[in-house]
Amino acid sequence: QVQLVESGGGLVQAGGSLRLSCALSGRTSSSYQMAWFRQAPGKDRETVAGISRSGGSTDYADSVKGRFIISRDNAKNTMYLQMNSLKPEDTAVYYCACRGASSWTALSGWTRQNNYQYWGQGTQVTVSS
Repeated sequence: QVQLVESGGGLVQAGGSLRLSCALSGRTSSSYQMAWFRQAPGKDRETVAGISRSGGSTDYADSVKGRFIISRDNAKNTMYLQMNSLKPEDTAVYYCACRGASSWTALSGWTRQNNYQYWGQGTQVTVSS
């Protein structure tokens, strides 16, 4: 059984940075395409960033492009989200998710939340103005 545990959330001032981590246990992370999502109070959960099994392909929501960087270390079974130039509108609970994928490099369908079999419990990120 795959388990995902996020960490690294917290309170930061606007313009600051945070690095989230998502540790996968129970299986080898290289078998899974992975992604970050977030949910702000009163809003639907939305996509943030996705990364292929190899780590060589990444994609981002327009709202975070140029500020966030998704990466992974398959040797450590861990995915990361480096968040820079944070804004108050980035305040949300951040979730990591993974899904089995046959392709080592593709990211097709990564934004569809229903495609993901496993989810973490979330970590709160609060950005003060």
